[in-house]
Order: sequence, then C-alpha cells, then structure tokens
Amino acid sequence: MRKEDLRVTVDIANTQGPYDRTLAAEFPILPPTPYDSTIVGVGTASSASSYSQQDLLDTFAISDPKIRSVFLNSAIRRRFLELPLPAPDGTRSPETQADLLDRHKRLAVDMGMRALQACLDDAGATISDIRHLCCVTSTGFLTPGLSALLIRELGIDRHCSRTDIVGMGCNAGLNALNVVSSWSVANPGELAVVLCTEACSAAYVLDSTMRTAVVNSLFGDGAAALAVVGRPAGDSLGTPGRPRILKFASCIIPDAVDAMRYDWDSDQNRFSFFLDPQIPYVVGAHAEIVADRLLANTGLHRSDIAHWLVHAGGKKVIDAVTVNLGLNRHEVRHTTGVLRDYGNVSSGSFIFSYERLQQELVTAPGDYGVLMTMGPGSTIETALIQW
Repeated sequence: MRKEDLRVTVDIANTQGPYDRTLAAEFPILPPTPYDSTIVGVGTASSASSYSQQDLLDTFAISDPKIRSVFLNSAIRRRFLELPLPAPDGTRSPETQADLLDRHKRLAVDMGMRALQACLDDAGATISDIRHLCCVTSTGFLTPGLSALLIRELGIDRHCSRTDIVGMGCNAGLNALNVVSSWSVANPGELAVVLCTEACSAAYVLDSTMRTAVVNSLFGDGAAALAVVGRPAGDSLGTPGRPRILKFASCIIPDAVDAMRYDWDSDQNRFSFFLDPQIPYVVGAHAEIVADRLLANTGLHRSDIAHWLVHAGGKKVIDAVTVNLGLNRHEVRHTTGVLRDYGNVSSGSFIFSYERLQQELVTAPGDYGVLMTMGPGSTIETALIQW
C-alpha cells in the first residue's frame, strides 16, 4: 500500500461525524476537527512612565527640524517608555547593550505578569488553570525563555506546556495565536495563553541619523495577552461575546526581507532596528492579497467583515492598509487609537486594539472580524474570527 493510501485509511478510521469518504479517497486530507478555538480573555499592561513626543524632543534636546517633524507628525500623542537615568548635568547618555538586555528582562517579566493576570481576570480564570503558555518578544534575547521566567515568578504549574517565539517582530502575535489555537483544539477545555511582551525602550540607539529618528519616534513599551480555549465546533451557545478563531492566512514578501530588521550595528556596538521608508507601501500593496486569501472559500467578501483590527505599525502603514483594503477611518479607529496612546508596541499591538473593541460592547453574535499584523520578512499575518 502506498503511503498516501495509508494516510487516507487512517483519516477515515479516526473520523468523527459526517465525512465524505469519496472525497477522502481522492484527496488525502485530515478530517475536520470537532472543536473550535475561542478567545475567552484579554489583558494589557505597559511600563510605568509615559511621555509625549514633545517631552522626548525636550528630554534629548533634539533641535534638527527634520527629526522634530518625524516625531511631531507621527499621529502619536503619548508612549510608555523607560528612559536612561539622567546624569548630574541632566543629560541622558546611551546605555550599553548589557544594560539594555537587563532592562528587557526586567520590563518583559514585569509587564508580562501584569498583562497575564489581567487576561486571566477577564477570562474568569486563575494561574492554576493555565495549561499552555506561549510567550512572544523581539526586543531582547533570553535563555531560558520568558515562559520559564514567568512560570517561576508566578508559580504556574511546572508541568505547563510552553512555547517561546523570539525575533519574529511585530507580526509574531498572530503566529503565536496560530500555534495556541491549534494546541487548544488538540486539548479541548484546557486554557492556553498567548503573551506578547515588548520592552521597546530596551531596543534603541541614540544618534543623529534619520534611521534612528524614525525608530525612536515610533515604538513604546507594552505587553498584551489572549486566553484561548477549545470548544465543541458548532456549539450554538458558545461563549457569549467571545469570538471563535476560524482561519489564518500568511504572506511573506521575500523581495523585502531586508526592509525591516533588527541586527548588530558595529558603529554603535549594539543591536539596532531598521525600517525602510518604503515599507508602508510594500505592506499596503500586499494587504489585499493576504486578505483575499484569508476569505477564500468562506463565502465572505471584505464588505462582510464588521470589525478590522490592524497592527498599529505607524501612520503611513495604517493609511496604506486602509486605502488598499478600501476601509474607512471608523473601521480602523481602534488601531489609530492605540497608535495615538501607546505608539507601536510591536507584537502585542493588535491585542490592544482587540481589547478596545471588546470594551466598546458593539460586537453582535455572528459578526466577523479580521486580525492583521505586519512585520519583518516582510510579513503579513491574518486571522478570521467570528463572535
């Protein structure tokens, strides 16, 4: 018997519910799962101090008109950041890479604990309920990973399954949700959590270049968590007010692999983030492709999507995605609001937007939503959800 035939035989033998044996015999596919993954909780946190863009210009005595324009025309009102301590003369000097890695560890754990607890409170769950913890960060490197540190600090069951996603960038929150969604379907009834914690103030360079100015004008500290549980598929009751995760779609743009990167800057003797000025247009041009792929074979059109939660990657990125998807400003109000109040908090940005939507209490049973993140690769990730 061929390997392909063996797979079909196993699929049919393990099928639960209606299954087209003729189709299975022709196409070696796995049967539909009897469970759906449902988002049951959300929580966010940030670092202690916030600054307006003007505060930051004044603090670092930035007088270059071009750099000031980048800060003041960013559509960002305030960001949460931890700045280097001032010297006796009031100036703030760049920290060493070792100092920044220490800050990342401290902030990532602190913000992560608070976001995780807020998420559990929203889900009506406790630390002891967590069975899988997936941690995401791109603003520093830790071994052992953040998941191990949080298990120790919070007293999470040491047998808890865990995953650490490091270095994928701003898109990684949806990559993590994909992993956790699959885990929850395979372990129905068990609680899994995605935690994105980004200490962006531990990933900066101080110099007079426009490259640095763009990055320093954009990012903020933040952590965000989603709790997920596998539920029986088609459950008419479901979890009121909480969406099911239906589908994911991805698109990587290999020609733009160097357009967003975090790598070693030998001149500054530290890691440095780079954003190509063309990246908003690259992302915008591919947003339609991945959105249409997400909706393919669902019977849905973009006009059927009631709620769009797009990564707060920056004013130009949001504008490019909005135009290319034919959205209006109201449809991306949560995204622009998060950018205004927090800046770009990297992988957790879309969760901040989701939290705001949930707090509005405007979703109705049957509503569809699209989650969209963008990051290095260059990459666009999407997910289709339904309340």
